[in-house]
Amino acid sequence: APPAPPAPPAPAPKAEAPPKAAPKAEPKAEPAPAPAAEEEADWEAQAEEREAPPAPAPKAEEPAPKKEAPAPKKEAPAPKKPEPTPAPAAQASCSAAAVPELEAAGSEEEEEAKPVKEGERKIPDKRPHLNVVFIGHVDAGKSTTCGQILYLSGCVDERTIEKYQKEAREQSRESWFLAYIMDTSDEEKAKGKTVEVGRAVFETPNRRFTVLDAPGHKSYVPNMISGASQADIGVLIISARKGEFEAGFVNGGQTMEHALLAKTLGVEKLIIAVNKMDDPSVEWDDGRYNTIQKDLGEFLKKTGFKDNQLIFLPMSGLKGDNIKERKETAAWYTGKTLLDTFDSIEPPPRQQDKALRIPMLDGYKDMGATMAIGKVEQGTVKPGQKVVVLPVGHKCTVTNVYIKDEEVQYARCGENVTLKMSGIGESDLVKGYVMSDIDDAARVVTKFKAQLQVHELSTERPLFTSGYKAVLHVHTAAEECEILKLYEHNIPPERKGQPWKTEKNPRFVRAGSILTCSIALARSTPVDLFSGVQQLSRFTLRDEGRTIAIGKVTELPKDGK
Repeated sequence: APPAPPAPPAPAPKAEAPPKAAPKAEPKAEPAPAPAAEEEADWEAQAEEREAPPAPAPKAEEPAPKKEAPAPKKEAPAPKKPEPTPAPAAQASCSAAAVPELEAAGSEEEEEAKPVKEGERKIPDKRPHLNVVFIGHVDAGKSTTCGQILYLSGCVDERTIEKYQKEAREQSRESWFLAYIMDTSDEEKAKGKTVEVGRAVFETPNRRFTVLDAPGHKSYVPNMISGASQADIGVLIISARKGEFEAGFVNGGQTMEHALLAKTLGVEKLIIAVNKMDDPSVEWDDGRYNTIQKDLGEFLKKTGFKDNQLIFLPMSGLKGDNIKERKETAAWYTGKTLLDTFDSIEPPPRQQDKALRIPMLDGYKDMGATMAIGKVEQGTVKPGQKVVVLPVGHKCTVTNVYIKDEEVQYARCGENVTLKMSGIGESDLVKGYVMSDIDDAARVVTKFKAQLQVHELSTERPLFTSGYKAVLHVHTAAEECEILKLYEHNIPPERKGQPWKTEKNPRFVRAGSILTCSIALARSTPVDLFSGVQQLSRFTLRDEGRTIAIGKVTELPKDGK
């Protein structure tokens, strides 16, 4: 009887293995370079001094998690969406489920005892895979367009469509039936507003796609950021209906903020789909289309998009005009349909031979096995691969790899994967953590230097200074942060052709400024340099319900791991 009790305490330290605070505590003996001897030493020393005080107070807009390190991120409702399938009767080539229903029997140990042979696992589809995020102002027709794409791609059968038409008629919302394919919860159906990021997959002859239907309402921008951070290309849905384009674009609507966030989060190709061209107030008027194209094109170029990154096309999401076939598309438009445009887009350059990086979306239990969901941003993941989950530093093994419900031999960067894991619990596989190669792990930091563009500030806090507190969104993580010091302010020229001016160590900057600064995080977070994995470097700052700045990580601390 006495030897029995000592056995349980042995695994306990294993679960509490994350000593992530330890590496940060040691460099505290380095406050000496605080004078302005060298800029790098200056910002690192400042960050060391700031690490001792408690974390910044939570913002009312987006409460971030508590200080305890292993706690999951508070602002993570989006991963719940993968489970419901928008199209119950989907064909084999199309699936609207993000979480595969594995037919695993028995416990995790039994799986390891009877591993699947290499020959029984499928070789992944060689067609490139792209994540497509649909963004835009509320009621622009995002969910309806997504539902129409799935229907025209053969992912939803007629019986399912009839069921949704009946539901829509019962709620006196006849035109909403296609949106029900993506908006599956009762709350979304009742309000007609997308709350969480909907997911579905479809295929074209040369490409495979995952649809990310992002919410358009300003209250759910954090969820939209979660979807856009995983996207390779974006579709900005614009309503051509009289008054609706102006509400979304001119009068401070979400069109401008969504476009800005899409560029910040790494969307390199943006399709601007001018929807509702069949509306009686438009009737396929090319003058209305050209006005929208001109006004929106000028704004998008200011946010950083180039001409070769923008594709404009008119369509009707409800009737399906110019989505798969031209149908009633006006004769003045001679370009490609939406699906043909998708099929011809080249995937972004990917680094499949470098160290593995998978920002986590969720972890859960399935038939006793621990499962992890994420997108491979760099490298290749295979069964049997040894990995480490950061920032907790938990080492574990990938036992099975799944792409769209099918077990595969490997998954390269760009794929959305579900992984069966061993040696780790679901509590260590939460949104915002990053799975990395065990021999070449991502950096985990509490401070970094960044280049920042201040976009918009509130009237109550019109100046951006050191000490400014906000919520930082980077890959799938959301963390409280504080601006430590402003180093350089780049002032644009007053006239075209004049050089930029530079102000060293400014006390404050205003909206529209570009600057270099150092940022301290409330908790250790895995990030990377912009010259490394860009998806782990781009970030946004939000405060009081608005996006105040966008930026990229330019320098990490030199000491520590």
